[in-house]
Amino acid sequence: MADLTLYHAAPSRSSIARWMLEETGEPYDIHLLSLAKGEQLTPDFLAINPMGKVPALLHGEVVITEAAAICTYLADAFPRAGLSIPIGDPRRGVYLKWLFFGPSCLEPAIMDRAAPRKEEPRRGMLGYGDFDTVVNVLAKAVSSGRYLMGEQFTAADVVIGSGLRWGMMFKLMPERPEFTDYVGRLIQRPALQRAIALDQELAAA
Repeated sequence: MADLTLYHAAPSRSSIARWMLEETGEPYDIHLLSLAKGEQLTPDFLAINPMGKVPALLHGEVVITEAAAICTYLADAFPRAGLSIPIGDPRRGVYLKWLFFGPSCLEPAIMDRAAPRKEEPRRGMLGYGDFDTVVNVLAKAVSSGRYLMGEQFTAADVVIGSGLRWGMMFKLMPERPEFTDYVGRLIQRPALQRAIALDQELAAA
């Protein structure tokens, strides 16, 4: 039995955490939940994550929830994988910005595009500002180097890359050349290919 257990459903946001686990190279177990059957709302799972959603990661006796937090945690917990910018490195601030940008700007902007409000909210009411700004800021960032932090692939690329892949897949993000080139580089990563194949097997079953 591995020290790491991912409470997982395929497809779902927990695929972000599965990709990150594959990038670390650490052994892990999968505790599969059926969202269709409501298994994420059972008392046993609510004791793990009271929010009743996946992913949730168990590392020894520590429970971590929220996909970006799991990615940040794993990058710091297993530094030999080279997926984080360490404390003390001045680049860590930018790295953390992108880790937080995913759930606080990119995902809300995409979801608002998927389920628009009846009335357009004032820009200042939205944590992400406006959709076009999110798109333009991201396009500039992903075209400035091979990855968000230059030549180094990090957990931030897992978070942002997952959001971009999902958004373009459902036509909720524009397929700008900057995005397709960046996602194309991510797709070449063996860890992502493994994660996709494993989740496809689960979905098929």
